[in-house]
Amino acid sequence: MSINIDSKLPNLGTTIFTVIGELANRHQAINLGQGFPDFSAPQGLLDRVDYHIQQGHNQYAPMAGVAALREAIADKIGQSYGRAVSADREVTVTPGATEALYCAITACVRPGDEVIVFDPAYDSYEPAIELSGGRAVHLPLLPPAFGIDWQRVKDAINPRTRMIILNSPHNPTGATLSAGDLDSLAELVRDTDILLLSDEVYEHLVYDGETHQSLLRHDELAARAFVVFSFGKTYHVTGWKTGYCIAPAALTAELRKVHQYVTFVAVTPIQLALADYLRDCPEHYRQLPAFYQHKRDLFCEHMTGSRFKFTPTRGTFFQLMDYSDISDRDDMAMAEWLTGEKGVAAIPVSVFYKEPPPGRYVRFCFAKEDQTLIKAAELLCRI
Repeated sequence: MSINIDSKLPNLGTTIFTVIGELANRHQAINLGQGFPDFSAPQGLLDRVDYHIQQGHNQYAPMAGVAALREAIADKIGQSYGRAVSADREVTVTPGATEALYCAITACVRPGDEVIVFDPAYDSYEPAIELSGGRAVHLPLLPPAFGIDWQRVKDAINPRTRMIILNSPHNPTGATLSAGDLDSLAELVRDTDILLLSDEVYEHLVYDGETHQSLLRHDELAARAFVVFSFGKTYHVTGWKTGYCIAPAALTAELRKVHQYVTFVAVTPIQLALADYLRDCPEHYRQLPAFYQHKRDLFCEHMTGSRFKFTPTRGTFFQLMDYSDISDRDDMAMAEWLTGEKGVAAIPVSVFYKEPPPGRYVRFCFAKEDQTLIKAAELLCRI
């Protein structure tokens, strides 16, 4: 029997992360492709998960998240960004930041709406927009710094524009928004009904003394924004898939209407453990910029003898490398060659674009043990 399926996402196949991950496993390559650490979470955090499991805290959590965690998040937001938020009405815990992004888009985007996204863009944005009947309007970030051209944003805004999606620190480029960028954005959306969705999962991975410019620092922007964060990136536990969204009460109410029918709740003992650790060990996230800047600097130092061209990333745990002096292959072929022939897996940057521009970049993840980074750099320097 043949079933005719009219796919809602006909242009999507297996993600690049699965493709490169399988290729890395097959060739036993060092995997600097997908963004996950190869080191453990803090032992104290792991101990708290075990404690809460043994205490029997294994049933459904409240839909919006465990109260103790939402309260700890609200305290952290106040300390980090100077914004008072209501733990009850403005904080929602979700099974991963991607779920929060999906729920925010689904709650607000309707058929015929347009959503502005900046290429290269994280790959979950456009499918969620399309599933809601909206259309993604792709605007390019400008290399080599990958900044936003605010005049192009102004030109793209029209009565159909429902939302603008921001991502800072930016995956895959590592670019960060400035306070001036936030002011420019505020000027463009003032006196409109445009909503903002800010993907800030790498909030603590900002380097060289720079301050993360969260939309929550800006009163005018915070009043119309969903701001999404990730515990997975902060505590080296990407597999826990636990994140959260901060939004004004009216927006939070709409997000929760979708959230309760997508996953309903995040994992209870993990939430309780994160509440304990967030409250008792704030030094962890405060020290995270220095921790990852060491790894960035180590990797870049050992890559200075290579034929790759690069500028040390300003944020995230990703480093773009320009390979134009090495090969004229397209970046997918280059990533496959690096993985299969040279023993180091990378992600091609073109997969983050609707229409890739000229340029030859691959993305490496440096959330790895120091010896892993040194070994990978040694292999890459032999090219």
